[in-house]
Amino acid sequence: MTQTIEHFVLIKVKEDSSPSKINSMVDGLNSLISIDNVLHLSSGPTYKTKSTSSSFNFTHMVHGRFKSKQDLENYLGHSEHTRVVNETMELYDDVMLVDWVADVDEPLVVPSGAVIRLSLLKLKEGLGESEKTEVLKVIGGIKAHFGSIIKQFNFGENFAPAKTNGFSIGSLAIVPGLSELETLDLNEEVVKEQKEKLKDFLEDVIIVDYVVPPAEKTA
Repeated sequence: MTQTIEHFVLIKVKEDSSPSKINSMVDGLNSLISIDNVLHLSSGPTYKTKSTSSSFNFTHMVHGRFKSKQDLENYLGHSEHTRVVNETMELYDDVMLVDWVADVDEPLVVPSGAVIRLSLLKLKEGLGESEKTEVLKVIGGIKAHFGSIIKQFNFGENFAPAKTNGFSIGSLAIVPGLSELETLDLNEEVVKEQKEKLKDFLEDVIIVDYVVPPAEKTA
């Protein structure tokens, strides 16, 4: 395993945005893979967004991986990153940031066609460290319930400095493709069991599914 920074940007594009501008936005975001010390980066439309709050309906995702928080900071402060964000900001209706430290299984580059399931948890106000520890314990046990379907799984506490909407815990599950994603969803008993364990601790949950685009977009 390799200690890695998971970096996610969730974007809701304005409904009146032109397809050509959206395509340019995605191309620009994908071009940021050229910045030094980016281990992996891909951007594209989300496959599906589910939320207990109807206010979250993200249309696009950026997923990056970095060796350290310093490498992430250098990426975010890079002039090329600033340029792309400034050029595409007019399209954004909503943006959310999620970063956490994780021990990641190889490969660090997520293959094209694989599906990322990003789950974000917002804890109820007033919970202490013991309740947070219990939530993290339940999340940490998820992979064991699904066997080899999930190729990579990790989770952590969100350290993004802004635009978190109060979502403090994130988890990432990677499966080979959409058929495996469907298998995950069909395992209703396990999903119900996890919800039951966590229901008293959670104020809101967002689940975003994202199909990694073709390899030439992330190379």
